[in-house]
Amino acid sequence: MAIKSLGEYNFPSRSAAENYGDDQLVSVWFQDTLWFAAPVMFRAPREMTWADFRTQMFVPFAEEDPDYDPAAGRAWTLHGKPFEPQDGQTLAELGVRHKDVIGTRVAA
Repeated sequence: MAIKSLGEYNFPSRSAAENYGDDQLVSVWFQDTLWFAAPVMFRAPREMTWADFRTQMFVPFAEEDPDYDPAAGRAWTLHGKPFEPQDGQTLAELGVRHKDVIGTRVAA
């Protein structure tokens, strides 16, 4: 099947990494939940520690789901593979890149 185009697409990306300086876009995908229909995207500094990312960005958003259990053990994925973040490591040190998707479940 041929692709029809009305013209050439020649527009710069507004979400390109170079537009964010020391920050990056990081998505969190809450798997197997009816409350969140799609991943949420956060703008986070590359040098933000995992502990800060979790407490300042992840937890306040996750708490909106009535099934969220902050005490539950949580399994994480990055690039679709198991991921074990350490609180003192930065997102960059953990291998989290611009527009990556971190997956987890609201109720672990």
